[in-house]
Order: sequence, then structure tokens, then C-alpha cells
Amino acid sequence: MNEIIFYSYPSCTSCRKTKKWLTSNNVNFREKHIFRETPSYEDMMKILSLTTEGIDEILATRSQTFKDLGVDVNELSLSELIKLMIEEPKLLRRPIITNGHKLIVGYNESGLQKIAKKKAKHELKQSVS
Repeated sequence: MNEIIFYSYPSCTSCRKTKKWLTSNNVNFREKHIFRETPSYEDMMKILSLTTEGIDEILATRSQTFKDLGVDVNELSLSELIKLMIEEPKLLRRPIITNGHKLIVGYNESGLQKIAKKKAKHELKQSVS
């Protein structure tokens, strides 16, 4: 089982709620400050591979940063779009939580419960064997 990676930003309300939920449910995770430890190109490709809605799921199109860019994302290649999100991490919706198999964007308690249960089952299996 891969570790849970939690990309967050301290002043983000959804990030604080997510962190509180993870902590109060004793879920081990590695927190990464999304602006200081921006996902790499490879991380972004992995995150995108786990989306159900593609780029729309992780791109903050309503953010002021996105509006200020004045870019039509439909005119960019995937590679250009990923590079743009790495250069401008404010374009990413927050928080982003992944265990390498599942992806949660934003505060989603039912999604968090699923990741927590999967992790607990895996840890239990390892302690028994």
C-alpha cells in the first residue's frame, strides 16, 4: 500500500478540514505544502491518471489566478497544461489526496473514509503476516 500524500495549503479551509479528519481518524499521511512542494511532472501525470473527470477535476478554473492568465486550456497540449500547473500551483484545486490508487480533490469525507479503510485493512494484513 502506498503512503497517503496530502497536498495542502494551510490557509485553505478544505485543507484544514481534511487534515483534521485524517488526524482525528488516526490516518497516517505525508503532508506536502502545495506551493513549496509542488507536484513534479511525474506526480501530475499520476494524479491525472487517477482522475475521473480529467484535467477539470484538478484545475481551479474559478480561481483569480486562472482568470488572470486569460488562457484557453483547450488550446494547450496536456504537456503544456501540466507545466503551467507546476509553474502556477495556485491553478490546482486543493486539497489533493492520493494513495497512488485513488484520488480525492477537495474535502470529501466519504472518499477519505474509503482511503482510511483500505489503509487500515492493509496494515492489519501486514501485522498478521
